[in-house]
Amino acid sequence: MAMRRILMTSLLLAGWSIAAAAAPAQDALLPASVIFATSTGYWEDDGNAPAVERVPTGAESVANPEGKVAQRHGYYKLFAVRQPDRTSKVYLQQIAQTETGPAIASTIELQEFSDLKPYVTDIRPENSNGIIKEPGLFATVYLKTDPAAEPDGWTVLIDEFGDITVEKATN
Repeated sequence: MAMRRILMTSLLLAGWSIAAAAAPAQDALLPASVIFATSTGYWEDDGNAPAVERVPTGAESVANPEGKVAQRHGYYKLFAVRQPDRTSKVYLQQIAQTETGPAIASTIELQEFSDLKPYVTDIRPENSNGIIKEPGLFATVYLKTDPAAEPDGWTVLIDEFGDITVEKATN
């Protein structure tokens, strides 16, 4: 009887481990290539979304199919994506606050960073108080252009009119 119980338990455990190994892995919530991200700032518009560039797969649209003008608002997300050569690209998203939750309104690559082929070491918002209620964004991206060098700070500034400025930080 004991031998039979051991055999049945062994078969049962072996079946579970095979089933677990054969089960497909769940999709990651955030891709491993996204190495730094911050959400900060505030934006609003009259419903006319800016041109969307390089939207990540699976992003939901916030376009208004009926053509009705509706006031929209949300926050910005700034994030770095590691490339196969270990350098990074930096993207800026507008995240709209909708009735069903946050939705990506637009995504753009910040070419000023891509031209540097940087090694991004950190991204920080102006403050850690969360999303502000004044239009604009101010964040600092820390990067190296040489892996052995010390990181430099670069600011990303969006003014109340939506104009984006990327420049090396001055202290």
